[in-house]
Amino acid sequence: MVAIILTEALFGASSSCTDFNGVFGSNYLRCPCFSSRFSLSETSFSEISLGNKRVKKQKRILGVGIISCSLGNGIIDKEELEFKPSFDEYLKAMESLKEKKKSDSVIRRKTGEEEKGKFGKFEKKKCVESSDIVKKHEGVGAVKEKGNGGKLEFRKVMIQKRESISNAKHVDEMDRAAFKSMDDDAYDKPRVTKADMEQRIQRLAKCLNGADIDMPEWMFSKMMRSAQIRFSDHSILRIIQILGRLGNWRRVLQVIEWLHSRERFKSHKLRYIYTAALDALGKARRPVEALNLFRAMQEHISSYPDLVAYHCIAVTLGQAGHMKELFDVIDTMQSPPRKKFKTNIIEKFDPRLEPDVVIYNAVLNACARRKSWEGAFWVLQQLKLRDQQPSVTTYGLVMEVMFECGKYNLVHDFFKKMQKSCIPNALTYKVLVSTLWKEGKTDEAILAVEDMERRGIVGTASLYYDLARCLCSAGRCEEALMQMEKICKVATKPLVVTYTGLLQACVDSGDVQSGAYIFNQMNQFCSPNLVTYNIMLKAYLDNGMFEEARQLFFKLLDNGNRISSKLDSKDKVLPDVYTFNLMLDAYAAEKKWDDLEFTYSRMLKYGYHFNPKRHIQMVLDSCTAGKVELLEATWKDLARADRVPPVPLVKEMFRLQLERGDFSAALACVADYPSSESQAFSAKFWMKFFVENSDRLSDGTLFRLLQEVSPVIVRNDSRILNNLLASCKEFLRTRSAKLDRVHSETALVC
Repeated sequence: MVAIILTEALFGASSSCTDFNGVFGSNYLRCPCFSSRFSLSETSFSEISLGNKRVKKQKRILGVGIISCSLGNGIIDKEELEFKPSFDEYLKAMESLKEKKKSDSVIRRKTGEEEKGKFGKFEKKKCVESSDIVKKHEGVGAVKEKGNGGKLEFRKVMIQKRESISNAKHVDEMDRAAFKSMDDDAYDKPRVTKADMEQRIQRLAKCLNGADIDMPEWMFSKMMRSAQIRFSDHSILRIIQILGRLGNWRRVLQVIEWLHSRERFKSHKLRYIYTAALDALGKARRPVEALNLFRAMQEHISSYPDLVAYHCIAVTLGQAGHMKELFDVIDTMQSPPRKKFKTNIIEKFDPRLEPDVVIYNAVLNACARRKSWEGAFWVLQQLKLRDQQPSVTTYGLVMEVMFECGKYNLVHDFFKKMQKSCIPNALTYKVLVSTLWKEGKTDEAILAVEDMERRGIVGTASLYYDLARCLCSAGRCEEALMQMEKICKVATKPLVVTYTGLLQACVDSGDVQSGAYIFNQMNQFCSPNLVTYNIMLKAYLDNGMFEEARQLFFKLLDNGNRISSKLDSKDKVLPDVYTFNLMLDAYAAEKKWDDLEFTYSRMLKYGYHFNPKRHIQMVLDSCTAGKVELLEATWKDLARADRVPPVPLVKEMFRLQLERGDFSAALACVADYPSSESQAFSAKFWMKFFVENSDRLSDGTLFRLLQEVSPVIVRNDSRILNNLLASCKEFLRTRSAKLDRVHSETALVC
């Protein structure tokens, strides 16, 4: 509420106010400030003083400022009186009035004695003025006499004045109540501790991780707001870090998008939030999304990448092998921003940076993925130009690049060069062991690991794993299993993964017996998974060990028969489509049609459907061999799944039904075929079909087919049936003409 205060100090010491309506009625009430939603009756007035001969120019103090106006002529400065409904200016006005009242109260306390003396001197004069005021407002013609009547009227005026002041205070209290918090007990509640806030953030991150990624935007916003956390840079950063640790990179991008759509959220550390998102995308191996986010960071000065952001994007691109994009990032790092940003005159924004060893190690990672040994020498040259000594990690990555490129002699050279300046670490020994394994130097690999342990270097699980695989490839399985104790001390992956890798190394070297030995030893410590079973099955089948493969396959099928609940399915290993395809291919190659039919039926029972690319040839071969059960089972499975059968299967089923004499079923095979794919069954197709099966289809069968297909065409004008009818007539005509020619030639010979 805008309060208008006309004080005695501003309007003079005179107390004559007899012509209130005459002076203020015409011009003053037309002031634009009174045309707003604030009422004149709610405005508190103090004593008003006007001259008798002329009206002097005075000043009114408003909540917005000091406005100069002439009361006699009614001249108002409209630009200054224009009402601007600004919330911030309104609060400033209220605070200025509050300070004004406090200062006035202090002045009144200091000058209390003087005010009482003034009031005693001019008591009679004010009584006369009060009688005049009552006379004007009540329409009384005659002036009342002074004395007791004047004192009574003065008390009435003072009572009215007190009521107006109380009304003004009431309105002021209402305005202040409007700006109070909606929750009256907000200040009485205890502050949320950091531990509670962290729990809320983690609870929100877990809810976001488990929610559907395709949820609507309003539902996502509702979930974010219902967490009861204060959305600051720290809270958003923690949410992104937790989601990145959980591997949910899609939700990380959704949080970033939601953050952009919130206009009320003002981030002061937007660069840190983007960097955390880059780290999450890098851990999830999403280089394309990370590069798009990195380019979005370059659009604003508040989020322009720093050295940490360059490290994140460089490592992500290097692990993915994106060499060109990585060099573009390095060029951007050394160049000024492409977009001109508005900065202060004094402040100079220069984000140019020089690549450090982390950036160059990322380049080496990309070289290893791309198998580009030239890039490794470029990195070493750049480090030499900057007078930087390559670190142990850099040497290890250079050795890894040479190993991937097949430059085994350079691996040994860089290992010797590294030993002159620094101590090797576990990474360099791992590359050295892998190189010796590829060279077939098993004993040298064992000596290299012993030398590492003698130096007190703790080997990684991958190092001992490579050594164990090297021993398995050489047929030294007992020594390889001795490395399992060392692997278990530092390994983070399950034990079954390690055993499966050793088994694969034995199979790759062609030693199936050693692989079987590893498989049997594995059952004593952990249960094999499906990958292990498939590797062992393929090893048996590739080496002609059908009986061992069959026993292992039936063991998997027996696990499926023992499942009675969902808990049992977690402990038992069941065959998948790869397992069935392995057995089907082996049986089809050996032409074991009975075993093929049994395995195929079990595959359909387990819910794996017919695959035209893998199964169509074996189905046709079984039909040629007289085993039509496979074709019938496939036809039923396709009909149950509402799938369109391939043309070769339709052709084979049509021939089979004609041989059986079931013409209705034969015509149903082709009549129900979709019209959109009917171009495959052209007249040429049917003519070729009759020619190929001329020895199987007699003339009686074909004449019967003509009799059955004619009424079907009348009911269903199908293009396929019309082509069938025309081709059948043409084939019979050609066949009869050929027979007549043969008979005539025979008669001439006789």
